[in-house]
Amino acid sequence: MASCSGSGTSYGSEEDMQQQATDMRKQKRKLSNRESARRSRQRKQKHLDDLTAQVARLREENGQIRANLKMITQQCVAVEAENSVMRAQAAELGGRLGCLAEVLRFVNHGSGFLAEDGPGPSPWSVISASPAPISANFPC
Repeated sequence: MASCSGSGTSYGSEEDMQQQATDMRKQKRKLSNRESARRSRQRKQKHLDDLTAQVARLREENGQIRANLKMITQQCVAVEAENSVMRAQAAELGGRLGCLAEVLRFVNHGSGFLAEDGPGPSPWSVISASPAPISANFPC
């Protein structure tokens, strides 16, 4: 029996060693898990910081784009207004040109005042004798 109890004691110490090894593995695994969780939290925080910085950059860029858009829109409105004025001026000048062309045809091709027995009055004398002065603003 003494040998049984002696072998039982060695068996008990073997169980203790296995339990200690199991406990050490558990402790090591806990520590590894804690480190992994800490690294995961760090990555998550870094990702959050990166996203926060990106939001700030994009907001700033968006503000600049909005300011540029506002400036360009104002320039576009100004150019459209100027374009409208120029179109009106072009239409007025086109009308004046048409009137002047009509006067030139009248001057160059005769006024119809030519008499059969002579050349008749000069076209210039007919124009200068007209009661209303000729100007660039007269209606045709």
